[in-house]
This record gives sequence, structure tokens and C-alpha cells, in this order.
Amino acid sequence: MINRRIWATTAAAWLALSALPMAAMAADETPDALVKRVSADVLETIRNDPSLKTADVARISALVDKVVMPHVNFQRMTSAAVGPKWREATPEQKQRLQAEFKALLIRTYSGALAQVNDQTVVVKPMRAAAGDKDVLVRTEVRGKGDPIQLDYRLEQNAQGAWRIYNLNVLGVWLVETYRSQFAQEINARGIDGLIQALASRNKV
Repeated sequence: MINRRIWATTAAAWLALSALPMAAMAADETPDALVKRVSADVLETIRNDPSLKTADVARISALVDKVVMPHVNFQRMTSAAVGPKWREATPEQKQRLQAEFKALLIRTYSGALAQVNDQTVVVKPMRAAAGDKDVLVRTEVRGKGDPIQLDYRLEQNAQGAWRIYNLNVLGVWLVETYRSQFAQEINARGIDGLIQALASRNKV
């Protein structure tokens, strides 16, 4: 299990996207420059918004819907978390899976926001060739205690915009972590069973 401090860092990473204006996804902005700029903005946003610090799920959900989702390839993230069975799901099941997975992430991270305090983010030099459409941006979150490794996997879409589709916290990839959990549920009860399990967890 990922501990509370790591969840807090991942929560900050997700909300970093909420500080990102639509115009900022211009094709001429490199992915590492994007991450560096918005990481500083989000930490200030969290500190200055009391509703985020009190784990207001409705407030966070509205924020994610309005600002975060346009900058994340969430369908790719969900399909990767579900695994091969995603291809067998109906369009309705895929919509339900995305909705419940998003709700799960929001509820998980909302409780961690109170742990975000005086962190700073350092973006490490990016290793990518010109023309690469899939890149890794590595960062280090520094504050009290040991630094936390936080990496972003981004892809460039047909319009030239960079979109995040996975996160790595201290060597643990978000999508792969959920894939192993989801696979157990799918093997036992199928896609509908996974949807029901996620819905039940989101009601708690």
C-alpha cells in the first residue's frame, strides 16, 4: 500500500494539472517546462484554498471535471488499468469504468490534501530525442523528510498538446498498481463485477 505521505504527493501532482490554463497546452511548450511551471502553481493553489485542505470531495470533483480532465488521457489511463479485458467491454461499461475510476481517484486523493504543506518541486533534466511523442518527465518533491520521486508519463496528441496518462511515485506506477487490483476482481466477477466493486468503494 502507498502511505499517506506518498498519496499526498500524488494528490499534489494531480491538482498541479488544475492550475494549468487551457492556452498553456500550446504545441511549442515542452513537457518538462509545462510540469515545472504548473508544479509551483499548484502548491500555492492548495495552500490558499481551504476547501481543498479539508478534503471537500465535491469541490475537488468539480475542479477535476472542469480543469484537470482536458489535460489527461483518462481513457488510456483507465483502459491500461483495466487491462486486456477493456477490449471486451461494451461502450456503456467503458463509460462506467471511467466514471468510477475517476471517482475512486478523487476520493482517495481528497483525504491526502491536508498533508500538503511546504513542498517544492524540482524538475530533472529530460532525456528525450527531438520528435519523441511519448516522454518521461522526472521530478523530485522536497519538503520535510526524504525527497519523493514523482515522474509523469506524457504523450503528444495529433494537435501537439501533451497529455498525462500515468504517474510514478517512488518507483510505483499508478496504472500498474490498479491493474493488479482490478485483474483480481475481473477474474472473479468480470467487468460488471469490477464496476460494482468500484461503485461500492466510492459510496463509503
